Amino acid sequence: VAVNKFFHTVTSSFVLAALFVVGVSAWYLLRRREQLMARRSIAIASAFGFVFALVTAFTGDRSGAIVARVQPMKLAAMEALYDGQQGAPLTAVGILRPEAQRTGGDAFYYFKRQALFAVLGLVVMYLVSKVNYQGLRGLAVLVLVLACLCMLAVKLPGLGVTAGGATRWLKYPIQWQPSELGKFGLVLYFSSRLSQRDHRTPLGFRRNHALGRFGNLLERIGFFELIPYAFVIGIMVGILAIQHHMSATIQMVVIAAAVLFAGGISVWWFIVGGAGVGAALIAIIKGTDYMTLRIANWKNPWDDAQNKGLQAVQSMLAIGSGGVFGLGLGNGRQKFLYLPEEHNDCIFAVICEELGLVGACLVLLLFALLIIRGYWLAIHARDRFGALLIVGVTTQVAVQVFLNIGVVTNLFPVTGISLPFFSYGGTALLIQLLEMGVVLSVSRQIPAPKAG
Repeated sequence: VAVNKFFHTVTSSFVLAALFVVGVSAWYLLRRREQLMARRSIAIASAFGFVFALVTAFTGDRSGAIVARVQPMKLAAMEALYDGQQGAPLTAVGILRPEAQRTGGDAFYYFKRQALFAVLGLVVMYLVSKVNYQGLRGLAVLVLVLACLCMLAVKLPGLGVTAGGATRWLKYPIQWQPSELGKFGLVLYFSSRLSQRDHRTPLGFRRNHALGRFGNLLERIGFFELIPYAFVIGIMVGILAIQHHMSATIQMVVIAAAVLFAGGISVWWFIVGGAGVGAALIAIIKGTDYMTLRIANWKNPWDDAQNKGLQAVQSMLAIGSGGVFGLGLGNGRQKFLYLPEEHNDCIFAVICEELGLVGACLVLLLFALLIIRGYWLAIHARDRFGALLIVGVTTQVAVQVFLNIGVVTNLFPVTGISLPFFSYGGTALLIQLLEMGVVLSVSRQIPAPKAG
């Protein structure tokens, strides 16, 4: 009971701190007459700050509430495992796992590959940071088209790779996920086009016809301006729908909305679009047996803890086992035979188990500092193109972190989404560090404050 009270005290403090930050930001927006992009960037940053605090609170609340419930179940499960193996060492069982067979029994296989891509990514980040980001304008359409073609190519025989029942990876030149390039291409194209928004010539129609007057009305409310953006996001969402890649679809829609919002598109379009997306999502959930079953498993994963609810249950077991200070780095038990995707989608659960609530909060704090700094750079960028680039990249990181931790804590239904910079995935890490290089390139051109 005392431990549970401690968790609730800590998580309540995070929520109060988030409310304080949002309140100060609102006061700042009302007192200072900043540019539209600066005001909206601060609004996005404040929203993500509050969301991150809620996720931290939810993680802490789950940790406190799950400990008492799952510890006896976990001990019983471990005893049954040892009894069933009749004393066979866990090492022998681990060698039989598909991961061990694929890696040839090399315990450092994932570490060495990830370290290699991390070094390459840091080199790419440094080189990109030295390049003038203005040159990316001319590459926006090329990167976007290339990303779409690669996302379609995963369905071609001999090119696509199927894993976990989904075909989302390309085999050449190395196995990689084209949707990661698609996110960057989307940010690049939207930022490039929105940065030239002031130079757009409004469309004019004849006023002596009802159709012409209606056309002028659509022009005034910004309908025609949104057509290119809606066309691009519609194509990308359609391609992802073919891949059954719901997590990437959500990310791209949110990233596009954030860049459009920071670029000055009318707020009313986001209200209308949000209502339409919400209605479509409800219709898909209620009209699809697969989604209905997934929602049912999400609401109570303990009903099928050995099958459909396995990942959610084992993630919560790991979170609850960590307690306040964790079991110690490398001493986690859930990564052995229990937790699926422990090196990828569920790595945050392993962090919670080994480093506890304190370690989980520190990881969230690092992400929060990165995201806040990103929006600060967007506010102070030299031009609109640079500001929108940073808003898109920073929002991508924020959304991905929020969704990953939400899935691990069972705040959202289980879906495949990695934790940036932490989860295993060489090409994803490479592209993320490339995007950080773009952010650094923009920050290098921010004018230095005048002395005195």
